[in-house]
Amino acid sequence: MTRLLAAVAYASLGAIGALGSASQQQSPADSVLEARTAVIAAQLRCPVCQGLSIQDSPSELSQQMRAVVKDQLRAGKTPEDVKAFFVSKYGEWILLEPKAQGFNMLVYALPVLLVLLGLGVVIVSVRKWTKPTTPA
Repeated sequence: MTRLLAAVAYASLGAIGALGSASQQQSPADSVLEARTAVIAAQLRCPVCQGLSIQDSPSELSQQMRAVVKDQLRAGKTPEDVKAFFVSKYGEWILLEPKAQGFNMLVYALPVLLVLLGLGVVIVSVRKWTKPTTPA
């Protein structure tokens, strides 16, 4: 009797393990969808967390937003369509990397201009310091 119970328990544990491993396997299409979702989610800002993408954020809202991204990709929308959907809901602020047009050009141009300005100040200062002094 105990052997029978042990065999039933062993068989049921094996069946549970087989069901668990079967549900964890992903088809190639699912893994491609996950990868595409991760790429787009990494480009969208989390509205709750400061400075994190919805891919990196642990918040519940980010998880919901990732699910929306995945659903839209599964429905056949392009990555640009998905980003446009979130821009229409939250504004261009939701993009971690804003488009380089209009006022946003300042975000890309200002660091370069500041480096050039600093380099110019350094060059002028070095020339002043190394300039030979003429006796009066």
